[in-house]
Amino acid sequence: MDHYAAMTEGVALVDRSESGKLALTGAEAKTFLNGQVSNEIEALEPGTGCYAALLTPKGKMLADLRVLDVGPPTHELLLLCERSALQALFDALRRFNIGFDAELHKRTLQLGLLSLIGPSAPLGGLSPESREHDNVRSDLGLLVRTDVGVDVICDSEDTERVKAALIEGGAVEIDEATAEVLRVEQGRPRYGVDLDDSVIPQEAGLNERAVSFTKGCYVGQETVARLHWRGKPNRHLRGLRLREQVQPGTELRLGEREVGRITSVAASPRFGTVGLALVRREAQPGDVLDAGGVSAEVVDLPFAQERG
Repeated sequence: MDHYAAMTEGVALVDRSESGKLALTGAEAKTFLNGQVSNEIEALEPGTGCYAALLTPKGKMLADLRVLDVGPPTHELLLLCERSALQALFDALRRFNIGFDAELHKRTLQLGLLSLIGPSAPLGGLSPESREHDNVRSDLGLLVRTDVGVDVICDSEDTERVKAALIEGGAVEIDEATAEVLRVEQGRPRYGVDLDDSVIPQEAGLNERAVSFTKGCYVGQETVARLHWRGKPNRHLRGLRLREQVQPGTELRLGEREVGRITSVAASPRFGTVGLALVRREAQPGDVLDAGGVSAEVVDLPFAQERG
């Protein structure tokens, strides 16, 4: 089975142990984090989690993260993020937790993370109906439901043993570049690639996943709420169908006007050459943009939905 087929028909494995990992412990860990990030944290129950954003006071994204309530025996909130966002997240949480019974811990080097991608990803104690971010402990480590499979989080010294067991069980090891193809097909933006500190969550289509509009105050809430209830974002995350391969960073033009730049490009066996970009709202699905001399049709995301 080739690597793409493993992701879409079987189970593929990519080692993401270098990704950022922090933990919060203490009686007020949830209360503290709830005031720092965009989603509802205090309502989390052991074995559940959510996706959230860390914002500037003006609502721009400093990081995105998964927050997991892992329950006993550690009773901690495990925070998973892109390595490029780790320092900003660590600095913000360390700066503002004064006065809270909440202790911040580094976990990046202490924990390994193996992503299993595909319909045959072993669920362990997770049910087939489990939701994204649901988590349960197993002999392999902490199993976490993702949008495309299951993540296995284990002690770093056990990573190679766990990887070998998963491969013996049928997983096909792939590299990050191969996994990126499926991410682009799914239309999921990645911090440090498609997202940075110039992006407001709504521009990237993240409000439904990352933002609570019923919780208490958090940093950046005023801008995010005002744009949601009263305004229209100037940009939207869109898919692009490209006539041929181009480089990320390529300028996109609608007529004489620059409307964005390509952030991700992938050669998809199912959809051809495709990409992601934050484009100005005047570039609507169906429009054809100029990407450095290459035609780029704007489409809705995900690509599978767009094709119907």
